[in-house]
Amino acid sequence: MIKSKKLSKIKTIKHGFFNKTGGKSKKIYKSLNCGPGSKDNPSNIKKNLQIVKKKIKSTAKNIFLLNQIHSNKFVYINEKSEFKLKPKVDAVITNQKNLPIGILTADCVPILICDERKNLVAAIHAGWKGAYKNIISRVIKFMVRKGSNPRNITAAIGPAISIKNYEVKEDFKKKFIKKSKKNNKFFKIKYKKLYFDLPNYVKSCLIKNKVKKIESIDIDTFDINNNFFSARRALTLNHDDYGRNISIIMLN
Repeated sequence: MIKSKKLSKIKTIKHGFFNKTGGKSKKIYKSLNCGPGSKDNPSNIKKNLQIVKKKIKSTAKNIFLLNQIHSNKFVYINEKSEFKLKPKVDAVITNQKNLPIGILTADCVPILICDERKNLVAAIHAGWKGAYKNIISRVIKFMVRKGSNPRNITAAIGPAISIKNYEVKEDFKKKFIKKSKKNNKFFKIKYKKLYFDLPNYVKSCLIKNKVKKIESIDIDTFDINNNFFSARRALTLNHDDYGRNISIIMLN
């Protein structure tokens, strides 16, 4: 479990970015696969989620997970919220104590957010699509509507694919440049190949929303030595599926 130094200073929360070690899954899912959307044995995933819950010392029955769809949609959980199915969204915000909220990634950017003054926490799944569609802005703006001041918000950008391993096509770049010419700085050409800096693009979205307390955990999920699940790496290895890393935050 990797922790953010900035979030660790906040005593009212628990959090963690988990890699693939310390679980029960086998073969390509070895071992802490937390993705119910994968083809792994469901009972192993259940056990893995319980391991994660214990690690952050939560007594809650379950971790609240989402049905992630690469959107800009989010859900807010208060004392009245009830869900029969996982909401089809890519971020979750809550003011509820002892409710661990989690998102799953395998190269996309996980963001954990806390406003300790307003007792609000959020978890965002920011792939390029969600980031492009302004999911980060939408979450921060909602927190502001709930009384947050961006200066009191702490955000930790978790392990994700780095620019050196995120090759993209020219039409991908055009999309981002059309949105803003300033986005050119997130692209790099090396050996005639084009690469995109997703973690720094995500950081720029937080800065744009006046969030100052930002920590980037600079760990590349594609690099096998870092022990994270990676969709891109699974593709290069011709695996037909891949495990998911979990990132989790909870108000005490």
